Amino acid sequence: MDFQIALLLGQDGIVNGAIYGLMALALVLVFSVTRVIFIPQGEFVAFGALTMAMLQAGRAPATLWLLLVLATAVLVVEAWRWKSGAAVNWPAALFWCVGLPALACVLVLGWKPVSMAAQALVTLVLITPLGPLLYRLAFRPLADASVLILLIVSVALHGILVGLGLLFFGAEGSRTPPFSEARFELGNIPVSGQSLVVLGVTLVLVLLLFLFFGRSMVGKALRATAINRVGARLMGIPTDMSGDVSFALAALIGGVSGLLIAPLTTVYYDTGFLIGLKGFVAAIVGGLASYPLALAGALLVGQLEAFASFWASAYKEVLVFTLIIPVLWWRSLNSRHVEDEE
Repeated sequence: MDFQIALLLGQDGIVNGAIYGLMALALVLVFSVTRVIFIPQGEFVAFGALTMAMLQAGRAPATLWLLLVLATAVLVVEAWRWKSGAAVNWPAALFWCVGLPALACVLVLGWKPVSMAAQALVTLVLITPLGPLLYRLAFRPLADASVLILLIVSVALHGILVGLGLLFFGAEGSRTPPFSEARFELGNIPVSGQSLVVLGVTLVLVLLLFLFFGRSMVGKALRATAINRVGARLMGIPTDMSGDVSFALAALIGGVSGLLIAPLTTVYYDTGFLIGLKGFVAAIVGGLASYPLALAGALLVGQLEAFASFWASAYKEVLVFTLIIPVLWWRSLNSRHVEDEE
């Protein structure tokens, strides 16, 4: 390996690490607010990329029908809860179950976007509501369950979404045109415009999340819920709404990640699983609690994957996932065991 090859591999590692960093941020966000280790995070990536591909092919994406079915199911559940005497936040329920699905129908069936920017916007409108709808159906009824129960439900939901992805999109993969066709030479190292788009969008998203959690009232409410859910509820913060917002942000981040990687690699219905797992490894490096450490872990995962693909391509996935073992071992030595009931 010469220096130029090392620079090429480093560039690939940074681009891949940016995507894994977005996955890690979404996983840390969801876990810190709801205690859910959200295994299906990668499905948002695959659904976002394949939805964009279907829009570019001039077809109505199957995610629209999934969105409508989930919205109807959540409305039925909310009506049943209201009839049973439970308090229901109808404005929020109608926003997720009626407002955004109706907007998605208008954009897909009425507008039929042509430009890439419009198609990306429609894709995000379709993908983002899936997060809170899945939360309301699968996780909110189990909000007080143990982390293990929530993990089992998360794994089951992953299996369901992968099966639906195969049904909706088929076994053939799809690839979309890049957002930028530009080519640059930096010290005899070719750099594609799409790689710069990935890095730029990732930096903007990270900055926006930093401002959101640091400056906005909603972001501060999410931080309070993550620190002490009972205390946040006593202060008047609607913790159920916190789950909606955290899952919506996770779905949005997943959809954006799918749009970013679709021009770089062929995406299949199950591609998101490996991407989500690598994001999970990065999140574990951050202890499922620290956003900066999760980003650093994502860059480490990206670099390890890039250089492993050169030295031992057949074992690159094994080497990446093996990284979690020393991290967990080190954390087990430096943490006190706490029973789940505590």
